[in-house]
Amino acid sequence: MKTLFTIFTVLALCAFCSCQTDDSNYEENKTINLDEKSAQLIEADNEFGLELFQKIREESEKENIMISPLSISVAFAMAFNGADKDTKTEMEKAMKLNGLTTEQINNSYKMLIKALQSLDEKVVFELANAIFYADGFTVKPDFLNINKTVYDAEVTKLQFSSPSAVETINKWVADKTHNKIKKIIEQLNPLDRMVLLNAIYFNGIWTNKFDEKGTHILTFTKTNGTTIEVPMMKKEEKLDYTTNSLYSAVKMPYGNGQYNMVILLPATGKTSQSVIDALSLSNWKKWMTEFETKNPVVVTMPRFKFAFEIKLNDVLKQMGMYKAFEPYVANFSKISDTDLYISSAVHKSFIDVNENGTEAAAVTSITFTTTSAGNEPPKTYFYVDKPFVFAITEKDTDAILFIGEVNHPEYE
Repeated sequence: MKTLFTIFTVLALCAFCSCQTDDSNYEENKTINLDEKSAQLIEADNEFGLELFQKIREESEKENIMISPLSISVAFAMAFNGADKDTKTEMEKAMKLNGLTTEQINNSYKMLIKALQSLDEKVVFELANAIFYADGFTVKPDFLNINKTVYDAEVTKLQFSSPSAVETINKWVADKTHNKIKKIIEQLNPLDRMVLLNAIYFNGIWTNKFDEKGTHILTFTKTNGTTIEVPMMKKEEKLDYTTNSLYSAVKMPYGNGQYNMVILLPATGKTSQSVIDALSLSNWKKWMTEFETKNPVVVTMPRFKFAFEIKLNDVLKQMGMYKAFEPYVANFSKISDTDLYISSAVHKSFIDVNENGTEAAAVTSITFTTTSAGNEPPKTYFYVDKPFVFAITEKDTDAILFIGEVNHPEYE
């Protein structure tokens, strides 16, 4: 069985959950007032993220996994603006966007992205988008404009054939994640035409920090029954708490309480996989309403830090987003008249949880590749299927060094 350290993917999603705190030094919470379509979009993102997390847990052999549903959703929402026909329909269904128009999706993300980054002066939350495309590749202006104006995407033309292009893209990733994720792509292939990126960075100080003097080496029991000795942090404070037959849970706030870490601890006889199996939008919404403020709550938990990486192609195909990844089948005609498909969708994440707070980062990259050489000169095919003459010459003098004829090719 695999260990669940990763329900913390809800970091971004829980921005909408308020948590009470005894600290009166913090300013009054800012709030996000959602219209009907924006609320519908958040539900769609949550449902998409929870299902994606379940699928990744099924696929990954890693003990610790983490994704940012927000990062993946935003990146694919940008790509969604370039999709058409069956490709668009499959993306819409997989991302749970049914019932929302493209304009409603874009308007809601524009509001949400701006609001999430201005909630709490005590918490750093940064979200950045970018589009890098190959010099000589023609991108439709409408696609670039919508991603510039709605998603505030940085748009850059690069010589994809130059090694510096990979360096430029990876430097953008490192800068936007404060060097927590330093590389997202290894190389650009000759037919790659565009890399679309989203990066998220989070740095929150606990509203009430753990006392470093209270951290001790204690036993942590894994699902398979083996034990390890790890540094365990401890604190006591007034927290939102809930318990049921599946799990006990707390919300631990950062800053003024707009951002929280939700920890779901499996009940006796249950495992982290039991919790993951129960994840659904309806359950999640119900679970988030069941918290009550308890005073005090004594929290003992390990500090931890890890990085995670996954290629999303196969997982998203399982969720119904199939045609977007298929050459000669994908339809991204709203990006370019050149045939494109998604050759690679990669997600990387990083998290560090300690006595002071939490630092986390995530990057999603989507690489669009053409099915043909596009603007390159047409190829000439030379098929030698009959007797021929050959010569070996010297370049500068044109001197013929050898000459011959082959009527019956043989090789021994």
